[in-house]
Amino acid sequence: MILLKWRVFTVALVLAIAATMPTEIQAQTPMSEIPLGGGTGGGAQSLDGGALLDGEMSGGGLTTSTAGPEAVVFDGTYVWVATQFNDSITRIRVSDGAISGTFVVGKRPVALLYAAGSLWVANLLSNTVTKVTPSTGAIAATFTVGDGPGGLAFDGTNIWVANRHSNDVTKLSTKGSKLGTFAVGKRPLGLAFAANSIWVANNKSNTVTRLSTSGAVLGTYAVGVGPFGLAAEGENLWVTNYFGKSLTKLRTSDGFNLGEFKVGDGAAGIAFDGTSLWVVNNGDSTVMKVSPSSGSVVATYATGKGPFSVALGGSKVWVPNFGSNSVSTTAAN
Repeated sequence: MILLKWRVFTVALVLAIAATMPTEIQAQTPMSEIPLGGGTGGGAQSLDGGALLDGEMSGGGLTTSTAGPEAVVFDGTYVWVATQFNDSITRIRVSDGAISGTFVVGKRPVALLYAAGSLWVANLLSNTVTKVTPSTGAIAATFTVGDGPGGLAFDGTNIWVANRHSNDVTKLSTKGSKLGTFAVGKRPLGLAFAANSIWVANNKSNTVTRLSTSGAVLGTYAVGVGPFGLAAEGENLWVTNYFGKSLTKLRTSDGFNLGEFKVGDGAAGIAFDGTSLWVVNNGDSTVMKVSPSSGSVVATYATGKGPFSVALGGSKVWVPNFGSNSVSTTAAN
């Protein structure tokens, strides 16, 4: 009788513990894949700790011929993808996934932004930002910035550019005037605007720097290993930690660390759709839907090879696949 009561108690305890643990859906739902073609650039992909590093890096591991689609953005009508090894951007119609033009920009485009009615392209090896007219794909202007531009953000008035190699950010007016250059941490990658501040993910410093819109440093906060992407969500800022396989949640009012949450290998791009976070795992070739209230993974989708970024548009999720010359897409909700 005592033994029976103990077994009942044990089962009840296990069920109670399970009910309080975050739920992760392990099954991976495949996404539709749109081929981009044009994989003639021969860009190198590198495996480091089981995860691909972005196209600027090279070394041992997996090497393949690829156009290197890395960045993606939605302009309200089209999704744009930067195919860095072809020095171009490709436009995709969200209604049917049809490719509707490819346009030459600078050398090695790795970041995209849609702001102030224009498309902005960071050209890593040209040390420039190209301003593009979305309706035609025509280049409106090209502006010189710092060394290795690879991240972009908009503060509602001006464009901010993260310069990977010079460890600083450049502030541009929408007409291209350089309004200042401000030192941050090592290898700044992701940028976001939140709480009237610019937030910078310093990939090799394992920190996030907070700047005022005038460029003053308001704080520097420790996060996980290899911070990569940033996304604002209400009063919080979420940081993907590429080598940490995790997310860090910061409170935007003061940078307080609200916790670290496990995701996949090579956590890179991140976006917030108003309800859920979407996190791209480069090493696992997946995108995860994450609950911002708990930090738990609620769904996992299989993508093409080696994705780095994610965008939301037309009620769909769009993920360019660095190693597959393709874009994966699926319904967002």
